[in-house]
Amino acid sequence: MARKLTLVKGASQRGSLVYGMRIFSQGSVAGVEDARVSLADGTSGRVTMHLIEGTRVQIRRQLLQSIDAFFELLDEQ
Repeated sequence: MARKLTLVKGASQRGSLVYGMRIFSQGSVAGVEDARVSLADGTSGRVTMHLIEGTRVQIRRQLLQSIDAFFELLDEQ
């Protein structure tokens, strides 16, 4: 059962999540490189791209685990 989202005014700092996703046929990916992001102040940053291989169920499971791990690391900072 999905939880309802609640807006809490003045809660946490807001941010922008840059994310991309695409499924390729097995064996067709030769490499994955970092993506470059141009920032409003004129500087740039890099976004690490990840590769997950397997069945749709395996990919989904690993993706959800990766998202959870990302936010756990972010919360530690």
